Amino acid sequence: MGFTLEGPLLEGAFVRLEPLGHHHATGLADAAEEERDSYGFTWVPRREEVEGYIDTQLGRAADGRLAPYVQVDAATGRVVGATSFWEPRLWPTGEGLCAIEVGFTWLAASAQGTGINAEAKYLLFRHAFETWGVARLDLKTDARNARSRAAIASVGATFEGVLRRSARSWAPGEDGRLRDSAVFSVIAEEWPERRAALERRLAGYRERRAAAVPSRD
Repeated sequence: MGFTLEGPLLEGAFVRLEPLGHHHATGLADAAEEERDSYGFTWVPRREEVEGYIDTQLGRAADGRLAPYVQVDAATGRVVGATSFWEPRLWPTGEGLCAIEVGFTWLAASAQGTGINAEAKYLLFRHAFETWGVARLDLKTDARNARSRAAIASVGATFEGVLRRSARSWAPGEDGRLRDSAVFSVIAEEWPERRAALERRLAGYRERRAAAVPSRD
């Protein structure tokens, strides 16, 4: 039996990853129009582009290349960004998933630094390694995007190098140009250690959130 890329609902304490649909359009548009300086080199649609953005992502999903999600703040129910499983690669036998990429990720400025990114990666990584049994998980970003590179490294991915002129540039004014891509990965043998580190980090976010809630005593 072959593999069909389908991303299930994934839920945590900070974030809920819901499979993308057109009913998310308004929430995505509101999130995308927050402070856009934080997006840098990342593809984030403008409000008027959101419906087309969803159509494009769902088209990739129909082709079996993408499992797109919206990121929903678990505390408020507000859509705060997007992410995806991307580019599944099968074992040479064609049976089962060997590797997957996590990409097309962006977060509204108000959701950055809140634990949402760390938990979203934790949920995606856990599903990839523990449900699909992948040997490798990739993450890529524009090599110039220091913010994105730091965020990827912070969730335990290993920097492998730069692929020169390897993908479309999403930087303003660079339509039709290619970017250099910084490549990161986590492999199956590393996952238990990376999982424990992410769980410790998430516990810290939970403690800080609890400390910020006024006592009712």
